[in-house]
Amino acid sequence: MAAPLSDGDRRKQISVRGIAGLGDVAEVRKSFNRHLHFTLVKDRNVATPRDYYFALAHTVRDHLVGRWIRTQQHYYERDPKRIYYLSLEFYMGRTLQNTMVNLGLQNACDEAIYQLGLDLEELEEIEEDAGLGNGGLGRLAACFLDSMATLGLAAYGYGIRYEFGIFNQKIVDGWQVEEADDWLRYGNPWEKARPEYMLPVHFYGRVEHTPDGVKWVDTQVVLAMPYDTPVPGYKNNTVNTMRLWSAKAPNDFNLQEFNMGDYIEAVLDRNLAENISRVLYPNDNFFEGKELRLKQEYFVVAATLQDIIRRFKSSKFGCRDPVRTCFETFPDKVAIQLNDTHPALSIPELMRILVDVEKVDWDKAWEITKKTCAYTNHTVLPEALERWPVSMFEKLLPRHLEIIYALNQMHLDRVAALYPGDIDRLRRMSVIEEGDCKRINMAHLCVIGSHAVNGVARIHSDIVRNSVFKDFYELEPEKFQNKTNGITPRRWLLLCNPGLADVIAEKIGEGFITDLSQLKKLLEFIDNETFIRDVAKVKQENKLKFAAYLEEQYKVKINPTSMFDVQVKRIHEYKRQLLNCLHAITLYNRIRCNPSKSFVPRTIMIGGKAAPGYHMAKMIIKLITSVGEVINNDPYVGDKLKVIFLENYRVSLAEKVIPAADLSQQISTAGTEASGTGNMKFMVNGALTIGTMDGANVEMAEEAGEENLFIFGMRVEDVEALDRKGYNAREYYESLPELRQAIDQISSGFFSPRDPGCFKDVVNMLMYHDRFKVFADYEAYIKCQGQVDQLFMDPREWTRKVIRNIACSGKFSSDRTITEYAREIWGVEPSATAIPPPNLPRN
Repeated sequence: MAAPLSDGDRRKQISVRGIAGLGDVAEVRKSFNRHLHFTLVKDRNVATPRDYYFALAHTVRDHLVGRWIRTQQHYYERDPKRIYYLSLEFYMGRTLQNTMVNLGLQNACDEAIYQLGLDLEELEEIEEDAGLGNGGLGRLAACFLDSMATLGLAAYGYGIRYEFGIFNQKIVDGWQVEEADDWLRYGNPWEKARPEYMLPVHFYGRVEHTPDGVKWVDTQVVLAMPYDTPVPGYKNNTVNTMRLWSAKAPNDFNLQEFNMGDYIEAVLDRNLAENISRVLYPNDNFFEGKELRLKQEYFVVAATLQDIIRRFKSSKFGCRDPVRTCFETFPDKVAIQLNDTHPALSIPELMRILVDVEKVDWDKAWEITKKTCAYTNHTVLPEALERWPVSMFEKLLPRHLEIIYALNQMHLDRVAALYPGDIDRLRRMSVIEEGDCKRINMAHLCVIGSHAVNGVARIHSDIVRNSVFKDFYELEPEKFQNKTNGITPRRWLLLCNPGLADVIAEKIGEGFITDLSQLKKLLEFIDNETFIRDVAKVKQENKLKFAAYLEEQYKVKINPTSMFDVQVKRIHEYKRQLLNCLHAITLYNRIRCNPSKSFVPRTIMIGGKAAPGYHMAKMIIKLITSVGEVINNDPYVGDKLKVIFLENYRVSLAEKVIPAADLSQQISTAGTEASGTGNMKFMVNGALTIGTMDGANVEMAEEAGEENLFIFGMRVEDVEALDRKGYNAREYYESLPELRQAIDQISSGFFSPRDPGCFKDVVNMLMYHDRFKVFADYEAYIKCQGQVDQLFMDPREWTRKVIRNIACSGKFSSDRTITEYAREIWGVEPSATAIPPPNLPRN
């Protein structure tokens, strides 16, 4: 960690965080001491840093509770339409600082903790990340929760309380090694168990068709225990709820075995039920058809839908007894957003409840279901699409399989009537895929069962319409929308980059925090020398601080005046970390070839986790670390070039590295990255982007002007043309000497002298079956990187471009994204009115 701020600096720093009143500081100190006292009375005499963290967390939590209760009371009385965001992932990161920021408590806490002789930043570092997600999809859900609360929407996040989140990554001898993420080891001060709302979830069994309707019988029951986490909006006294379900075995679990006398065995078997919420599947953009994963997907859906219906029935009229029995108004009171296909079972499950339990007519139930549900598509990669074997469904969810067959039949009858004789269209559009192994296409189920389907950036939504769901678009074009992703400016500017937030607020006020489009006002200051200097100064301070962190954590010394060139994201072939690696090797060879020539110094930082079963991704990490080993220890190179692999990239590390970056690499093959959100975080934090015309990069270039990003490489049309022609990697290898040299070095063992054949799989893939065409963009990429170097040598021009990028990043706030979902999909209006705080009367 960087050296603590001097007294003067601490007081100077206070602007956007607000001035702390003396009363607030005294109150925080008193509360902190009280919590600390009770911790120690119970356990020990000497306080540890962790005791201090928990005392502060409980102090801050106390400020949430009154607002939380009042918000829920407010919803109960007003009975607004409620938004349910269903996701198998919520990548929340740490909660303490975010809560202080959103409640406007950060300065009071900072001052109080300082007066007690402690360092707030050190306490913040003790908190574990809540790593209940893999990457973009899970982090998007977290940003959305923040925006929904800030916009005053009656919204709930529903997911699974995984006992083990995304694994911790260790790099051992250059290889990734996974370690279990035991994030709950010391307890979680931000959650509240709600056993009174525990619900049963059924699996297996069989279906009986009786005169009284359909019954699903002889099932195995698992209990879903809810844990609630408060989600505060920014300074509006709204506190929404994220409810995560944990699996519990019922007390009569395996009763048969009890009665057989094997009591011990029966109690041990409770683990089988409770394994459902044990661990997050660590795949990003890849489908692994495991039964436990399907159980997780049904578990969250079944528990959540029971909860939604209970709340729908008992809302308003001042009592907990069910009062609404007619489901006609259900879509007017409930919106369910499916974050990818993972919660797709919401569609047949809602049908099952309406038809089998509530005895609603089938056609009416289908109309209600479609009006209620909406689906967000997150990827076009075929290997990521969920296609569950029918045989697995038959065993695990027999009634849902029947319902899916019936829905599919209705759907195909409609298609057949509109396109008579078009058998191939029926095959393409069916929810059931025929073949050796019959499968259920969950994306098709989502499209037919939703009233709205959206992609997550304009180019992605175009691909969704014109390619992935082309047939469905022709059938119901009005269903398809675009909702370009965004990020919350609270965490990704105010919290992680207070220096930049202050410099901005000094010029344009604080309105941008809840209306990021106001950053446009910075365009007036693009030639203001003081502002240019201030922005550059903040960046340099962030770089120094991150350099100090790297030295402390990983014992690596880096040159803080070098260009910080950063690519942090999950390791995947389509994200093309290999292209970045080839550039590093090319720079190295140029330095070796001409050591006396002046080079723009760079520190290339690459970070991200590889799915444990993804061999090629793990080889890519090994290649990066091996290339770094050679470059970083070559005396000819010195300070000119360093290659660092950032171990265990996660939300809390992103908050440190992003504000320090000069260059952001967003270099996926055009047409493969649905949106990206890291690209937006770098833009708002004053890094320039080198990237392809893919995902949200397209809209970033449109907002800031293409000349203010470093755009290179094939467009989607070029990729398609190359596919038609046939991509031949060898042509590029033969015609580009620097590329050939780099590949030959990898191939010959130059970077792996102790195991010369180490990278044969990587080279073989690049030469003979590279779906993502790394070589096709190599030449344009290297040339573009030359332009980056040129601009970096002119700090004033570089910083002017940075300011333009920051000023044009306003579109990429998740507040804008959520406002669009609210108006165009959910049919609700965001509210700028704050709820009265707990110390004031309600009206």
